[in-house]
Amino acid sequence: MIRSLAFTTKGSLHTKGIDVFLMPTLLADTNLFLWIDLEAPTTEEVHTILENVFHFHPLSIEDCVATSQSPKVEEYTPKEDDHFTPYLFMVIHAVDYSRKDGCFGTSELDFFLGKNFLVTYHDKPLRSVSSVEERAINGTMGIARAPDRVAHSLLDALVDNYKPALDELSVEIGELEQMALEHPDKHTLNKILQIKKEVLHLRQIIGPQCEVLSRFAQGEFKIIRPKMVPYFRDVYDALFHIGELAQGYTDSLTGILQVYLNMSSNQTGEVVKLLTLITVITTPLMMIGTWYGMNFEGMHELHAPHGYLIATCCMIASTAATYLYFKKKNWF
Repeated sequence: MIRSLAFTTKGSLHTKGIDVFLMPTLLADTNLFLWIDLEAPTTEEVHTILENVFHFHPLSIEDCVATSQSPKVEEYTPKEDDHFTPYLFMVIHAVDYSRKDGCFGTSELDFFLGKNFLVTYHDKPLRSVSSVEERAINGTMGIARAPDRVAHSLLDALVDNYKPALDELSVEIGELEQMALEHPDKHTLNKILQIKKEVLHLRQIIGPQCEVLSRFAQGEFKIIRPKMVPYFRDVYDALFHIGELAQGYTDSLTGILQVYLNMSSNQTGEVVKLLTLITVITTPLMMIGTWYGMNFEGMHELHAPHGYLIATCCMIASTAATYLYFKKKNWF
């Protein structure tokens, strides 16, 4: 699906739903800015927009269509026989967290950012794109006055969408801590290890994206106007803070895992302690029972008038004495 929007330099909507044959004309108009959004496009749509209209470099088109696990940004400057104008190609990832599955899902978003155009490409609907598009059409805060403003708004919305995922993760980590204290069983251990793995995955997503955004924050690219650099720096700072939170979650999960191991060790110790106490308490019974169970001739105890009663009393007395001793030591 192709969504096409043209805006004036004042940020107001000029045209919507532009025919493909009119796009080159609008691109040539320096008073307009063209935003093309490709959502799950067909091969023909990719060929028409990326190759025929904008004439992007084949390598950037290939990187755009293929799924990339690593964020990156590359600057393309036309050489001899190239028909495109200078642009930035950027790969970034949105994230979402499902408590039901306990997994972070990632969605790739690709940018082609030029002086008077922005082309976005994604395989499925993204909240950040739809929200920024709505704000641009409504003229909110004049975000559509230039392509780098829209690109900043998209990145800012994308980073903001990390926060609900992190809130969900924070709640789940709190519940895990309670589970580790109250129910340190195998299910709890599996849950801790799963969430720890997902937090590591999140850090692996955020780390490279911070590196990409740091290049924008440092004003490395000429297409990004100097007055927009502080805005990109703000997005970088927000993402860096999220990375710090992810590191904190990793430390928390490590602590919860240690609590789980201690609680499991305590449970095992309690079981061993109980079995030991049972063994020690029943030792007098076994000793006396074993002694009289030999049935040797010549054992005077076998012919005592009250031998059975005496043996029973000895067993009860010795067992009770052992129990009272442990009770006095607070071993029960």
